[in-house]
Amino acid sequence: MKNYFDFKGQVALVTGCSGGLGVQMAKALASQGCNIVPIARRMEKLEEVAAELRADYGVEVLPIKCDITSTEQVEATVKQVIAHFGRIDVVVNNAGTGAVAPAEDISDAQFESEMQIDLFGTFRVARAAAKFAMIPAGYGRVINIASMYGLVGNKIAPASPYHAAKGGVVNLTRALAAEWGKYGITVNTICPGYFYTPLTKETLDSEYFQNYAHSVIPLERYGNEGELDSTVLFLASPASTYVTGIAVPVDGGYTCV
Repeated sequence: MKNYFDFKGQVALVTGCSGGLGVQMAKALASQGCNIVPIARRMEKLEEVAAELRADYGVEVLPIKCDITSTEQVEATVKQVIAHFGRIDVVVNNAGTGAVAPAEDISDAQFESEMQIDLFGTFRVARAAAKFAMIPAGYGRVINIASMYGLVGNKIAPASPYHAAKGGVVNLTRALAAEWGKYGITVNTICPGYFYTPLTKETLDSEYFQNYAHSVIPLERYGNEGELDSTVLFLASPASTYVTGIAVPVDGGYTCV
């Protein structure tokens, strides 16, 4: 029987992989035999993630401390991965942040920070991986993690810089897919809805937000751990050869109404 999601021997670089959705997606890939390069700014957290991945899935893990707002660090990281593994097959651009405040009160620094991390950081990592690994190999899978807020506005949590940055990620995905298709590289984006992470737990646990979510999400609940796994595996796998430039909402239907 054919295994469409066999990643044995492949290497996935996952940013923002010190907790939350980044770790969940890394586990999904590792469960199918993919070697993992977890990237984040906190090395002690990365070491914990690496130990767990090795113990649970038996894959090779190379944790690297990297600030994706630094081109020099990003390029050095990609070159370190190539020196160690000889390849980068998959990139999951998951690192992000989120400033919540009324638009009229957002500072220039907050807006700039959001763009540097969520949008420019995504571009930096994709650019380096494509230039140094994927274009020479004639193969690659780039998965950018945007948000359903990159597709729509919202009335519950004002976050205009986040919406702008994630909307930029959605169209950056289309632009890179159009440019890099000739190299055998697909570029897609996932737009998650409300999932529990260390950054969202306090908000999602609040009664007012739970009431709001129940009223606006057709499935009437938040996303559960593991409900991004199949989307990540599909877009990262050789099975998605003819799928590129798309934005996949995994949001319980939030963006369909």
